[in-house]
Amino acid sequence: MNTISPDYQIIVIGTGFSGLGMGIALKKAGINDFAILEKANDVGGTWRDNHYPGCACDVQSHLYSFSFEPNPNWSRMYAPQPEIKKYLQHCARKYGLLSHIQFGQQVKQAVYEEDYKLWRIETAAGKTLTARVVVGGMGGLSTPAYPNIKGLNKFKGVKFHSQDWQHDYALEGKRVAVIGTGASAIQFVPQIVPKVAHLDLYQRTPPWIMPKPDRDITSAERTLFKLAPKSQEAIRNAIYLQLESRVLGFVLNPRVMKLPELQARRHIRQAIKDPVLRKKVTPDYAFGCKRVLISNDYLPSLAQPNVDVITHGIKEVRANSIIGDDGVERPIDAIIFGTGFKAQDPIPRGAIFGKGGVDLLDTWKEGAQAYLGSTMSGFPNLFLLMGPNTGLGHSSMVFMIESQVAYVMDFLKQMNKHGWKEVDVKADQQQRFNDDLQNKLGSAVWSTGCKSWYVNDSGKNTTLWPGFTFDFRRKTAQFDAQNYQTSK
Repeated sequence: MNTISPDYQIIVIGTGFSGLGMGIALKKAGINDFAILEKANDVGGTWRDNHYPGCACDVQSHLYSFSFEPNPNWSRMYAPQPEIKKYLQHCARKYGLLSHIQFGQQVKQAVYEEDYKLWRIETAAGKTLTARVVVGGMGGLSTPAYPNIKGLNKFKGVKFHSQDWQHDYALEGKRVAVIGTGASAIQFVPQIVPKVAHLDLYQRTPPWIMPKPDRDITSAERTLFKLAPKSQEAIRNAIYLQLESRVLGFVLNPRVMKLPELQARRHIRQAIKDPVLRKKVTPDYAFGCKRVLISNDYLPSLAQPNVDVITHGIKEVRANSIIGDDGVERPIDAIIFGTGFKAQDPIPRGAIFGKGGVDLLDTWKEGAQAYLGSTMSGFPNLFLLMGPNTGLGHSSMVFMIESQVAYVMDFLKQMNKHGWKEVDVKADQQQRFNDDLQNKLGSAVWSTGCKSWYVNDSGKNTTLWPGFTFDFRRKTAQFDAQNYQTSK
């Protein structure tokens, strides 16, 4: 084998919870031969990129944070976006990551050089870097999805996706069309309804919505968390156990979901008195099949006199109006897309090439898959954090990220100990893992027939972990080298 020294032992991509968590673990282990590539000019990932009105987390603050870095200063039980972004900036500074981060370096292509057993990274800014190991922390909810609507390019008003919110555009007195009713829309719609002259909300499928048990965290509580950190840890553990119990309904026995469905129906009845509107916003699919959302103000905002919920599709967009499938032309000044992200296409074609110059997407013909959501056969020394089937419908992704980071760290420890240069998961082990995973998903509530971003066009669930998060942590506690091909 030809030998060449890489620029870095490890390159990490992204500075959201995944990338920063990986970087912190490396620093704690005394590993400094790494770089973190970030496309933007600040850290934060999705919590930097999403800044629409009302943006907040739908997992409790105490659990949606690193286990080793509790934040006693959360202002609410469910943290708003600015506080999460500030928390991630704090973590980057505290753990000395800023000197490792190369900002303005969007990864354009990663190519595995078999002759040298290295990864070659090309950035959009024209930089070329090499590394023995690459850890992708790009996240699955980072590429906005737009609907394919006739005439959209002819619209003369203002249009933007929720992730690219135009704060300098005054909504006061405007006629606004919101397309989509996903997790982002139910947060920003209540914020803009009091401002706009009229809002047309185009809803394809109504989401199940539960009350949000949110409240201010008092100054006395924050003081207690600072003086007695174990008190905050106890709350975190209690929240974790409470959320973990939801797996019983999501995966083990979907019939259990009838209980929260009754609560969600009551939530609709209390918020909306008009029977016609109530019928529009009541789902006709199993509770939990699509992402369950939480909000106290979304449903009441739909009942306001300046809001129309439109369940017809869109036939055409014109210069200053939208024509629905019902034939009605509705004048508008702005279109806001609440259409979510390309969760099924987290990595574009032409971005990652493994052994033999194979494009990663050519190995994902039936949808994304990986071993433990982390490694793919034919792509040695490459790890994905928040990779295929690591998503959750019930708990904190930070828990899953920390589990995967521990797996990568044990891999690095064994790699150094044994002098490995190339480590590649065995194809049969990857297939066996995914066959078992899909078998479990087949009986889960997500497979009861609704259309959601969890499932791809061929009906395969490529996003969610079908079980308890502590089971995933057990599986990733140690790097299982016996399931990999290793060479020096």
